[in-house]
Amino acid sequence: MTPRETILSALADLLRTVPHVPVLRGEVLPERVPAAGLMILRDGEPGEPGVTLSPLRYHYQHRAEIEAVVQGADRDTTFAALCASIGAAISADRTLGGRCDWIEAEAPRPVELPIEGAASLKAAVIPVVLHYSTADPLA
Repeated sequence: MTPRETILSALADLLRTVPHVPVLRGEVLPERVPAAGLMILRDGEPGEPGVTLSPLRYHYQHRAEIEAVVQGADRDTTFAALCASIGAAISADRTLGGRCDWIEAEAPRPVELPIEGAASLKAAVIPVVLHYSTADPLA
């Protein structure tokens, strides 16, 4: 696997440590959202790297996104708990087991997800910045 894929897979595994909340990667929103909520990890954009020479290294601030979604009557409380759990998981392992230099989450950005004929959803995109370096921009 490439360093980028290794880091994104490690982030997905880290998110899976949040109890009772399924984590999908690059999937569409399913018809049913579990009571504890749902996370969908989007690979995002690596952006334009900084480059150093001798040895040649590409330094990325890759912006991945976590779509956090909850549904149900107590969705505000469930959503707050889900965001706190995501923050705690990221804070517990800022280097993804040494796979990257640093990760940090940004504040959730609300997303409108109208669902016809179903209970309303509360959702947000949580940007996650992954700082890492690689010798090959295609790796």
